[in-house]
Amino acid sequence: MSKEIAHILLIEDDASIAELQKDYLEINHMKAEIASDGLAGLNRALNEPFDLIVIDIMLPSMDGFEICRRIREKKNIPLMIVSAKKEDIDKVRGLGLGADDYMTKPFSPSELVARVQAHIKRYQLLTGTDQVNDKIESGQIMIDKNARRVFVLGRELIFTTKEFDLLLFFMEHPNRVWMKEQLFRQVWDMDDLDSDIYTVVVHIGRIREKLKKGKLSEIPIETIWGSGYRFNA
Repeated sequence: MSKEIAHILLIEDDASIAELQKDYLEINHMKAEIASDGLAGLNRALNEPFDLIVIDIMLPSMDGFEICRRIREKKNIPLMIVSAKKEDIDKVRGLGLGADDYMTKPFSPSELVARVQAHIKRYQLLTGTDQVNDKIESGQIMIDKNARRVFVLGRELIFTTKEFDLLLFFMEHPNRVWMKEQLFRQVWDMDDLDSDIYTVVVHIGRIREKLKKGKLSEIPIETIWGSGYRFNA
């Protein structure tokens, strides 16, 4: 991954929207390329070194949900879904397939730029080679922060970028209640918006599911109804 200039792929079939997004990203010192077809976008995403991929849902040849699923099977880079589909079920589906963020059209190009920058900054920070090797343990969970690996009962479990970030944040800040808005602000490094609460909810659901599959006897992330979530150490 280039540390000097971020390389973004926009999978978007609306040429005017794609060009506007590209212009704003490049004004802000990023390199952006456009794929207007779903299958072509998937092929580029899997075979070229991008730092982040922005995916529309409604695309010719392959929809954004399927693209997101296939990319996430192979790569762990930040994925953002953008769509005019405002239903909560679509947001939950997109996040459930491994997207790190879901933006509903219409949105300002400056908001897109801000979110792209935040995702890339955090990803590069957490995957940088200059980090000190460090491990954190809680019960039967162990995280190697430098290698970004999670082990449960000695067996490695695979987490996406934001799943890892969120679990790590919980383990570094145990035994206190965090509101969904606070978690979004702390882990995604962006302002809390009502529409983004689903991002936190879905990611916590996926973490719990993976910990259960890892045969963890007791899931430490507890829902505190009316307040938020607590990681019990």
